[in-house]
Amino acid sequence: MTPSLPDILVGNFLCFAEPPPPESAGEFMAGKVGVVALLSLLAAQEAERGLSARVWENAAIRAVLTEAAQAYGAAFAEAGAGADVDVTLSALDRTNAALRRSLIALHEAVEAADDTTRDHAILRLYGAMAYARRLDMPPLPGR
Repeated sequence: MTPSLPDILVGNFLCFAEPPPPESAGEFMAGKVGVVALLSLLAAQEAERGLSARVWENAAIRAVLTEAAQAYGAAFAEAGAGADVDVTLSALDRTNAALRRSLIALHEAVEAADDTTRDHAILRLYGAMAYARRLDMPPLPGR
């Protein structure tokens, strides 16, 4: 499971919504603050880049599915049809999940057909998708 940006932010809120018990002071509380700070930094990156990454990724997957439909069946053209009208994170994620399932099905068909050219194109897309969704970890202080 990959938590969504709202899930992370709600979790950060809940960490500080109630004061900690006295036995949670010291190192434990410092560690808790550090984790929340790191999650907040990663959430900020997701807020900045997440929507555009999802819109790009959905369009890229649609293009691959549509292009492959002639060779692998109209179901892929149907899966690749449409556009992102609702650009909320939750709507884009729902659409993305469906598109990814279709891309995986296409990739399985491509591998079974030993279609090396299309296989490599899909693998390059996977790499580009991972890069677009990357979150950069800051240098962390040592203890």
